[in-house]
Amino acid sequence: MELLDRDLVSVQEVRTLIRKATAAQQVLADYSQAQVDALVDAMARAGQTHARRLAEMAVEETGFGKVQDKITKNMLASKILLDSIKGMKTIGMISDDQSRKVMEVAVPFGIVAGLVPSTNPTSTTIYKAIISIKAGNAVIFSPHPSALKCITETVRILREALVSLGAPEELISVMSVPTLEGTSELMKNPGTGIILATGGSAMVKAAYSSGNPALGVGPGNVPAFIERTADIKKAVHHVITSKTFDNGTICASEQHVVTEHAIADQVKAEMIAQGCYFLSEAEIAKVEKVIVNQRGGLNAGIVGKPAVEIARMAGLDVPATTRVLVGEQGRNNVGKKYPFSWEKLSPLLGFYRVSDAHDACELCMELLHFEGAGHTLAIHTQNDALVREFALKKPVSRLVVNTPSTHGGVGATTNLAPAFTLGCGSVGGSATSDNVTPLNLFTKRYVAYGVIEPEALAQPEGQPVACTTANVDIEAITRLVIERLKSL
Repeated sequence: MELLDRDLVSVQEVRTLIRKATAAQQVLADYSQAQVDALVDAMARAGQTHARRLAEMAVEETGFGKVQDKITKNMLASKILLDSIKGMKTIGMISDDQSRKVMEVAVPFGIVAGLVPSTNPTSTTIYKAIISIKAGNAVIFSPHPSALKCITETVRILREALVSLGAPEELISVMSVPTLEGTSELMKNPGTGIILATGGSAMVKAAYSSGNPALGVGPGNVPAFIERTADIKKAVHHVITSKTFDNGTICASEQHVVTEHAIADQVKAEMIAQGCYFLSEAEIAKVEKVIVNQRGGLNAGIVGKPAVEIARMAGLDVPATTRVLVGEQGRNNVGKKYPFSWEKLSPLLGFYRVSDAHDACELCMELLHFEGAGHTLAIHTQNDALVREFALKKPVSRLVVNTPSTHGGVGATTNLAPAFTLGCGSVGGSATSDNVTPLNLFTKRYVAYGVIEPEALAQPEGQPVACTTANVDIEAITRLVIERLKSL
């Protein structure tokens, strides 16, 4: 039976969920750090136990990616995440510096609105639930409609883990009637404390304009620069491993290989040896037609699909062993007219030749400013000075070196924090450049004791001041303080 007035039902459901989540969070507010950590541990163990079944559900429902890689994502969101946040102080008094006479108290936002994409549905749900509870918050999920079943099942499993320890199940909830109107209500409702937005650019912009605090992430469009000192075989292996992981559905995956003329033919040969198929000009034109949808944007039909299947959509017959389709591009082929310069969320790569590292630097910035500013860039090199040069100039929040960009960006093969919300900084329109952790989901209340008397502010250095309240000219002291501050 079709549900009438889905928008109204969805809005009312959100309001009910917020009311229940608020009551549940007030119970959580009385928990100690040890009690909260026990909840987080139980949730992580539940995510780990059900990692395979949830991965299978996600692939079956959405048609995106690979089961084995989604299992890995679920493990990253549970076991690996848990290992990284153990011992992290997030509840109550988190710092007491007796020498400086300053204390810090963690203040949770209250309710986290978690927007979940269809590309990483179960892993994002586990990850956002764990970091929200760890920081003392309740969380309400707005699921992508095409992943509603697997996200709802993930929430059910996590709630069971909470209830097993006597915690309110409403600490984690999910919309059963996801609509744009309901999601808008969740983001704008004054009962929402903060929004964790992972999804399309339009949704992220809506989160930031909601009137509530938000942490959103924009698109990735990751260039991978293979520089002349790189171990070419290993660099190519890293790129292809990353690009084929879950068929390219993570926003930190490579979208382009940029390499110097001096080694370009070697890089190309190694890519072919490791399963890449370089398209002819005529074949590039056919694949571009399936990259672009009728509205001129990315065709969702290719997202998370294997390279061979995308080739078949384009009417091409490629070897069954093909892992990635590669479209070689001219140096200036960047922008809306060139679909291989886009974020493609599938095993498709652009291939660019440049004259030297300086030219590579410029091209990478052009690609990032077109799409993906603030996100991630990968570099393969043995030149540490070049890494430092790139670090100072590139408009990204993550520069991953000699590692697969997907795995490095989310903190699996680097010492970055394990995360599925990767901030893009101000250049990418985000409020943070962090890999988002529980530390991003509370504010701090500062307690500061007075350590000097105000009269001392006006005295020359080395001149002790007797602390007395007799005959103090407050107005004179005020003028002296203002003059002192102006001189700083």
